[in-house]
Amino acid sequence: MKINQYLLALLMFGSMMFTMTSCGDDDPVVTTPEEMTIAEIVQGNDDFSSLLAALEKTQLTSVLNGTDAFTVFAPQNDAFSAFLTAKGFANLDAVPTDVLTQILLNHVVSGDVKSTDLSTGYFSNLATESTSMNNLSLYIDTNSGVTINGGSSVTTADVSASNGTVHIVDAVIDLPSVVTFAVTNPDLSILVEALTRPSFGSTYTDILTGTGPFTVFAPNNTAFVNLLGFLGVNSLGDVDDATLQNVLNYHVLAGANVLAGSLTDEQTATTFQGDDITIDLTTGAQIKEGAGGPSNIIATDIQSANGVVHVIDTVLLP
Repeated sequence: MKINQYLLALLMFGSMMFTMTSCGDDDPVVTTPEEMTIAEIVQGNDDFSSLLAALEKTQLTSVLNGTDAFTVFAPQNDAFSAFLTAKGFANLDAVPTDVLTQILLNHVVSGDVKSTDLSTGYFSNLATESTSMNNLSLYIDTNSGVTINGGSSVTTADVSASNGTVHIVDAVIDLPSVVTFAVTNPDLSILVEALTRPSFGSTYTDILTGTGPFTVFAPNNTAFVNLLGFLGVNSLGDVDDATLQNVLNYHVLAGANVLAGSLTDEQTATTFQGDDITIDLTTGAQIKEGAGGPSNIIATDIQSANGVVHVIDTVLLP
């Protein structure tokens, strides 16, 4: 019995020695994607060579190579080529560095956001509006896959990294205007119908995609339906051009990016139409000049590159 125990001990010792030898320093170490940083995933994929060049030009590679958690919507090379062509740039070098920096940051969300964490609504990213330095918003639509700002779709989700997650997208996410957030949100479709009335030409889209900054109080669809009842008409088409323009102008503050946190009770602001609106904070954030009663501000600080949008539940009337 003692001899058998001795032999068994020798066999176990030999097995341990073999295991230790086979895992020596000269053997290659296999790194899984989960152990790679976001920057390393980009560096190791030829389909991200344009994204890598953009990160290196803007010196953002180190940001995505650290320990802070981020989520990146990552465009592949074809997406960058299409974007540069659409914008009239010959190559990445032709894009001003400050502009390219903001475009890239428009693809980055702080924190590790998996596809299961996404829902239809607004998320803040790391890009900023130039006058307020408020972080820009992304409108995520999860009703059919995942679409960002109405023009970029996730093609591969949940590529895990040691410092976050990469979602591969099929288009570069351009810096949004206030019009972007009106067009992409289905609950603002009647507002878009009003803004794009053919008899107006392209006046409103031209103005609201301009430099800004603008503050837009955007009535949702329910607000417009209630307005039609208030006016005693059947459809938006029954409202004449002059009246509709007057109403639309009354929802825009030009030359200011007014965030919800800066609103004060009884504060007044002059609209693009020329008359003032009055803020009432006594029972929540409201604007006094709503059709048939105060208008509640139901979604705040939807930040674009040229201004901010606040959604309201009642159309304002001058």
